[in-house]
Amino acid sequence: MTLALSDARSIVHAVHTQEASAREVTGKALRAMGTVEPRLRAFLCAFEAEALRAADLVDARVEAGERPALAGVPVAIKDNICLGPDLMKVGDGRGYGGATTAGSRILRGYRSPFTATAAQRLIDAGAIVLGKTNLDEFGMGSSTEHSAFGVTRNPWDTSRVPGGSSGGSAAAVAAGVCPISLGSDTGGSIRQPAAHCGVVGLKPTYGRVSRLGLVAYASSLDQVGPIAANVADAALCLRVIAGHDAGDATSAREPVPDYEESLRGACDGLVIGVPGQARSSANDPELTDAFEASLHVLRGLGAEVVSVDMPMLDHAIAAYYVLAPAEASSNLARYDGVRYGQRAGLSAGEGLRDLYERSRSEGFGDEVKRRIMLGTYALSGGYYDHYYATATRVRGLLRDAFGRALATCGVIATPATPGPAFPIGGKTADPLAMYLEDVYTVGVNLAGLPAVSVPMGMARRDAKPLPLGLQLIGAPFQEASLLRVAAMFERARGPLGHGPEVRAT
Repeated sequence: MTLALSDARSIVHAVHTQEASAREVTGKALRAMGTVEPRLRAFLCAFEAEALRAADLVDARVEAGERPALAGVPVAIKDNICLGPDLMKVGDGRGYGGATTAGSRILRGYRSPFTATAAQRLIDAGAIVLGKTNLDEFGMGSSTEHSAFGVTRNPWDTSRVPGGSSGGSAAAVAAGVCPISLGSDTGGSIRQPAAHCGVVGLKPTYGRVSRLGLVAYASSLDQVGPIAANVADAALCLRVIAGHDAGDATSAREPVPDYEESLRGACDGLVIGVPGQARSSANDPELTDAFEASLHVLRGLGAEVVSVDMPMLDHAIAAYYVLAPAEASSNLARYDGVRYGQRAGLSAGEGLRDLYERSRSEGFGDEVKRRIMLGTYALSGGYYDHYYATATRVRGLLRDAFGRALATCGVIATPATPGPAFPIGGKTADPLAMYLEDVYTVGVNLAGLPAVSVPMGMARRDAKPLPLGLQLIGAPFQEASLLRVAAMFERARGPLGHGPEVRAT
C-alpha cells in the first residue's frame, strides 16, 4: 500500500491492522533518508540495521495482539538526547548505541551508558529510531550552524538555515523522512526551527517531560518536546513521552491527559491575548501580514482577540542571555578532558591545568566558549548581584506578568520568529543579531510555560516560499487546551499550498 511518512496516526493504523508492516515502513523511511540526506545533512548518524531489527520486534508484538501507541512510526532523536548500548537486545544482542555528541568535538566518541527517559518511552511505544540529528553545539544557537559536524540546510531552500538548535530534527520532519522527531528547547530551540521548516513544534511545560538523559545546557530552562508534521501527531507523541519520572527531580507529578481526545472542541468564548511586542516594527513585513491574517482566522473560529500589556517582555532577551550562559558555565565545567570526552595531548613538563585548558579550547566551538565566558563573568565576584541576581528578579517578574495575562486570556499569541529563515552565514558574524532570533521564544522558557509553533503562512525570498510560524502560549500544564487551539487553527488555515524544495517521495 502507499503510505505517507508524514502522518504518524496513519502509520500506526496500518501497522495495527497489518495493512503494512513496521519493517516496510522503516525500509521506506530509510530510503527517504538516503534520498534527502546528501542535500540536508540533518542526521549525524543512522541506525539502519538496528532500525530494521527494531521494526521486526514491533511486528512480532503486533502479531501477538499488542497495540503499541506508536507502532512502526519512524522517529529521529536530537543528538543531545542519550541512547544507551542496551536499548534493545534483539538478534545479535546489539542495541542502538551510537555516540551522543551534542554537536561538539569535546564529546566525540562518547557513548552513553543509559537511554534518556523520553527516548525510551518512544521505543517502548513501538517507535523506530532512524538516527540522531544535528544541532547547534550543546543547543547553543538558532541556526544549526554551530555544530562541530557541519551545517544542516533548510528543506524549503538549501541556501538557508533550518533554525536551531533542533534544526536537524525539524529538517528531517519537513523533508518527509519521519513524521515525528524529538528536540530540546532552552530558549526556542524546538519552536524556532519548526517555524522555519513549516512543521509543528511543541515546548511542554517545564517538568512535563523528563529531562533524564538530556545533555544539560541550562538546567532550569531545558525541556524535551516533539517536532511533528501536524498538531495531532505532536499530541500523540506528547502523550507517550509525558509523565512523572522518578529519575528526574524536576519531573512533575501532574496527570497526563489524553491529548489526542482534547483536540476535539471549539474556540467559542476563548480569549486570545496579543502583546504589543508581537506587532513590532522590526518584524518582517510578510510575517506581520501573516500574523494579522492568523488572528483573523482565530476570530472566525469564535475567539476574541484582545491586546495585553506585558512590558516585562522587553527584558526577556537580556535576562535569558545572563541566566542561560550562567547555567551553561556551571554545567559545562564537567567537560575537562579527564572523566570522558576529548582529551588533549600534553608535552613534557605540562600539567593538569594545561590538560584542562587545551582540552576545552580544542573541544568547544566559538559560540560555546562565548557563552561560557559570559556566564562565568556574570557569576564572578563583584558582578553576581549586578547581573545574575538582577536577571533572576526579572525572571520572577516575567513569570508574574505571564500569570496575570493568562488569568484573563486562555492563550497568548505572538509570531514564533521575527521573520523567515535567513541565509546560511547571514548572522554568524553578529551574535546579537542571532540572539534576537529568539526574541519571541525565550520568555516562555524563563516562565516555564508550554508553547507551540504552528505554520501560519509563507514569505517569499528569491521566488522561493519560506514558512512562517504562529506561536501560541498557554498556562502551566495546559498543553491540551493549547493543542486544541492549534489543531483548530491548522484545520481552518488549510494547506500552505507549497512544498519544500527537498522532500522524499
